[in-house]
Parts: sequence; C-alpha cells; structure tokens
Amino acid sequence: MAPEAAHWLLIGNSRWHWASQGLDGWRTWHAPPGFGIGGAPLAGLRNDGVQLAGWAAVGPIPDQVGLDGSARMGLADIPLQAMPPWLGVDRALAGWRAWQLSGAPVLVADAGTALSLTWVDAAGQFVGGRLMAGAALQLRALAEGTAHLPEIGVSAGIADGMPSEMAAGHWPMAAGLWPIETQAAMGSGVLWGMAGAIAIAAQQIWAEQSDCQIWLTGGDGAQLEPLLAGLGGRLQWAPDLALEALAALRPGPGR
Repeated sequence: MAPEAAHWLLIGNSRWHWASQGLDGWRTWHAPPGFGIGGAPLAGLRNDGVQLAGWAAVGPIPDQVGLDGSARMGLADIPLQAMPPWLGVDRALAGWRAWQLSGAPVLVADAGTALSLTWVDAAGQFVGGRLMAGAALQLRALAEGTAHLPEIGVSAGIADGMPSEMAAGHWPMAAGLWPIETQAAMGSGVLWGMAGAIAIAAQQIWAEQSDCQIWLTGGDGAQLEPLLAGLGGRLQWAPDLALEALAALRPGPGR
C-alpha cells in the first residue's frame, strides 16, 4: 500500500512555505501567515487533518495552529558543520541541501524577506555569509523614507503595483535597463542591486574556491535569475531548497 501524503512547513518571516509528497508527486505552496496547504485559510492543523512530517520556523508561530513540537526541526537536527548557535534555521537548511546536492563548496543566495548569502565549504562546514534587506523591505524603505516615492505592493511579488504592461513576467527587464517610470526604476534598482551583491560575492569566493557553485532560492529568486546570466552554468536555480531539506531530513512514515 502506498504511504499517505507527507507534509512539511517552513514558517518564514512574511510567508508560510508548504510542501507535500504523495501520489501526485512533489508540490509546494507559498501563502500568507495563517494559510495552509493549497492556500486555503488554516483552521488549525488538527482541525484540518494535517500531520506534519517536519517543520521549522524563523517567523512567529501562532498558538492556534496546533503544531506538534516533536516534529519541529532546529539547528541541532541539521548536519551542517560549524554552525554558530544564532544561525537562522532556514539558512542552515538551504545551505546543507545545496551542499548535499553539489558535493562541492556552495554559496546559497536566499532571496526572501531578507537576502541571505550563505557559504558552505567542500567539507560541509558553514564558513560565513552576508545579510541585506530583500526586495520588499527595500521598496518599503524607499516609500517610507522619502517624500515622493510611491509604495509598491509586494504581497504576491514585487510586480504588484506596477503599470499593467510591466506587471507580467520580469517587469524590470521589460522596462529596459534604465526605466523612465518611477515605479519601474525603483524595482529595477532594487533587483539589480541584489543581483550585483550576489555576483560580487560569487567572484570573491571564486578567488578562494574556484569550484564553488552558486545556488539561488527564495520567493524573489525567479526575478533575479535572468539578471545573473553572467554567472553562466555555475548558477543553480532551486526555488524550494529549505523545504527539500526538511523532506530529506524528515521524510515521513513509509519513506
């Protein structure tokens, strides 16, 4: 008899990330806090009949969700070496998974609420990293810290609030390298700045470890990938590295 579907959850700072593995294959969802598998409002895991094989959290955990503490994963459950005790569990999961898949040094760029860069060496040891505000935080800071720049909605991606002709696809690219429209200029500046930070970090690491692979993940990664074409075949795009790590480390019953 085939095992029932297994479920995993990563509670992020601004979104909840879900994954399921069943007869219909591997599926993922990314929803606002309080929303469950498939994007439906969450009444509570027990009420919704969902049992998690594993979960982790970097964001706040509502009491009413009813999470099973025994299924929670922390740094001690992740076989990444030389981790400091303050490392975010999402960075540890993504860094370990990229290293496991590569068998080589990796630099993981996780473009979520924050853009985190995590360097793992060939032996699977955490070397260090960098943190900067992600796209949504940068755009919000521009709107709040200036007198005339508009606020761009980011609830479903940084294209929210764009003129309709720019909202589909990679709108900063569609608007050209030097946009005239203010909102497009803000988005283009933020994305190219993030891409530049990743590219510079890659060049610095390659000067020390020429075989290091660059991995890109996170909600804004799809917008950044085309801006990183200069990294060539050394860039791996993997939208759900942290969820994949949860599933690999806590595969669930019968797997």
